[in-house]
Amino acid sequence: MANATLVAAGKPKITGGVWRAPAGTTLPTDASTALGTGFVCLGYVSEDGVTLGVTRESDDIKAWGGDTVMTTQTEFSETFKFTLIETLNIDVKKAVFGDANVTGTLASGMTTTVNSTELPEAVWVFEMVQNGAACRIVVPNGKLSEMGDVTFNDSDPIGYEITITALPDTNGNVSYEYVLKA
Repeated sequence: MANATLVAAGKPKITGGVWRAPAGTTLPTDASTALGTGFVCLGYVSEDGVTLGVTRESDDIKAWGGDTVMTTQTEFSETFKFTLIETLNIDVKKAVFGDANVTGTLASGMTTTVNSTELPEAVWVFEMVQNGAACRIVVPNGKLSEMGDVTFNDSDPIGYEITITALPDTNGNVSYEYVLKA
């Protein structure tokens, strides 16, 4: 039987929706325990929210005569795409350009060095409320794999559109989703 109370929208938690920590940081294992030391909130995300992309591709194996007799998975990946709009937030700059490439503070003067240095993996956490239930998606090994164009104009917020590719952890999992009804 259909149940409308199980239909949900993903709204960010008041405390923030996107968090990042250095690789190796202790991972949360439920939907409600406070995030540990090392996690920083990356502030506001654009109104488009976070888009989860899942790619699962396969090849069909055919027998003589054309019957499909087996299907083998050839690819699996999970990505998270979103636009960070707190572009004056030092933690956002570090997430986008690399911790070592951002120095200073907004008050004293911040310098961002842009280069081709490969960014390290990090722990990413996406927190939201879905129809009164706390939802937390944990990516143990996420790597910034794409960055969209940055537009500067007088009517839209500047934003860093980034894609995080979830890489397998030691258990072969790319993410964990925890949900708890309030």
